[in-house]
Amino acid sequence: MIVYDKLFIGGAWTAPSSPDLLEIRSPHDQSVLGRVAQAAPQDIDRAVAAARAAFDDGPWPRTDPKERQEIIRRLNELREARADEIAAMISAENGSAGWFTKMGQPFLTRQINSYLKAAEEFGWEEIVDPSDPEAPYDTIVRREAIGVVAAVIPWNSPFSAAMAKLTPALLAGNAVVLKTSPENSLSMMMLAELFAEVGLPEGVLSILPADRETSEYLVSHRDVDKIAFTGSTRAGRRIASIAGEQLKRVSLELGGKSAAIILEDADLGKVTQGLKFGSLANNGEACILQTRILAPRSRYEQVVAALKDLVESLKVGDPADPDTFVGPMIRPDQQERVISYIEVGIEEGARLVTGGTQIPAGLESGSYVTPTLFADVDNRMRIAQEEIFGPVLAVIAYDDEDDAVRIANDSEYGLSGGVWSADPDRALEIARRVRTGTLTINGSPMSFDGPFGGYKASGIGREYGKVGLTGYVEHKTITRVRRVHGSAD
Repeated sequence: MIVYDKLFIGGAWTAPSSPDLLEIRSPHDQSVLGRVAQAAPQDIDRAVAAARAAFDDGPWPRTDPKERQEIIRRLNELREARADEIAAMISAENGSAGWFTKMGQPFLTRQINSYLKAAEEFGWEEIVDPSDPEAPYDTIVRREAIGVVAAVIPWNSPFSAAMAKLTPALLAGNAVVLKTSPENSLSMMMLAELFAEVGLPEGVLSILPADRETSEYLVSHRDVDKIAFTGSTRAGRRIASIAGEQLKRVSLELGGKSAAIILEDADLGKVTQGLKFGSLANNGEACILQTRILAPRSRYEQVVAALKDLVESLKVGDPADPDTFVGPMIRPDQQERVISYIEVGIEEGARLVTGGTQIPAGLESGSYVTPTLFADVDNRMRIAQEEIFGPVLAVIAYDDEDDAVRIANDSEYGLSGGVWSADPDRALEIARRVRTGTLTINGSPMSFDGPFGGYKASGIGREYGKVGLTGYVEHKTITRVRRVHGSAD
């Protein structure tokens, strides 16, 4: 059993304000994986004070950007050396299938490299070409760190969520307090171990597992300058209200209920292979998944049959088993939540094609759910409008392409989506009409070169690449009057 009895505050392993340790249990069989210290408000105060001092008086914001980039490169090398260990720990804590957490490690390399490339090309200070060539001054634009960043992340993909915020925040010269979910305490302490090796100045980074109440204490702290949050839309609204009251900078990556639009000419074999990952990865516990499947009426039953075969082919079981595709939900209450939505779908009159409320045989000791497919779903049903966060798909019929776009846009969310067609250009025209932050055509890859984020209730701001890095800087304009012959400056 692994034990972390200290917190990572300001780059140092520090005794917590409370000696009590939280037991981290496996969602597969409820066995104890480890015990970890949890942060309380007093620990948040220490972490924020350390970050404030590091930003106001320390060297980090004034360090050459190239030196900050080298720190992140070193961190990435250390992470890659422990990739298998990290992936196994995330699977044990989260219940994420091993194939998913292993695949996530090279994805992390691509994610971090997108920020490094942006930082290398970033105009940290530049003279702007004048719109008036006769103007007697230069316009200098500086991009400077914001200050102390409170980064708050969820449990479903902890390393990816953490590095999506830590990488740009640190590259820009900010000091960061990262608040992680209690469920990820073990893997996030592994991340702290990596950062302890790379040589960040004192106070620049704290990594603290803590509960929701402590999270709200952090984002409300008067010495925090920016909040970067990933999580539910409900929590995002609360954080936005706090940021608004205090005029803090804020970025929010929130929920989704994304649509996959299958056009009449799509190859259903390719569609189902793609949706296996695009709709059901990470046990269905991912905000970007395409869980509303929009099928043309002319091929509706074909689509339903193909998806039924797909869902029934998925092996459910121990996430450490290499043949497992779907592991357990992270906690018993999340298991209950997903099962309750399956009950809602049945009550609403949707056709239960496969799956249901029964727990898979032999897996009763874990937080397991049977992957479920509904057909004859009306887009007004709760199972079509609300984020379930589990392996539950809803197939919705559409009449023509205009109707498909209308249904796809008929959601409070706008995070992701997909279009499937034998004609990529035709699919692109459809994709341009869907009001959502990211879309894929004939696949489910994640591009880290373009910005990631959502429309509507799916969030505020963007992550990845240059746009993501821009979210962690302030823009300063300096007007410098040039010396003119015969006159004063």
